[in-house]
Amino acid sequence: MCYWKQWRRCRTKIRELLKLGTLLGTAIRAGLNRSGPWAMARRLAAQSGMTNQWLKEQGLISVKELWVKIHYPATAR
Repeated sequence: MCYWKQWRRCRTKIRELLKLGTLLGTAIRAGLNRSGPWAMARRLAAQSGMTNQWLKEQGLISVKELWVKIHYPATAR
């Protein structure tokens, strides 16, 4: 959602989705879509390009991984 808001313009959204490997038609439909950023975060175009691996490379922390570390420490296994 934050990346979608950061990209702002339709042209930028389409270009960035294409860089992430989204198909051309899907990227164009998503870039021109007027839905809000929260709605777009759940769509195929955003999820096909912005994978968990890509987000990890960007330096974002996974809430799921933090939760697993807290509730299932390595010493308990």
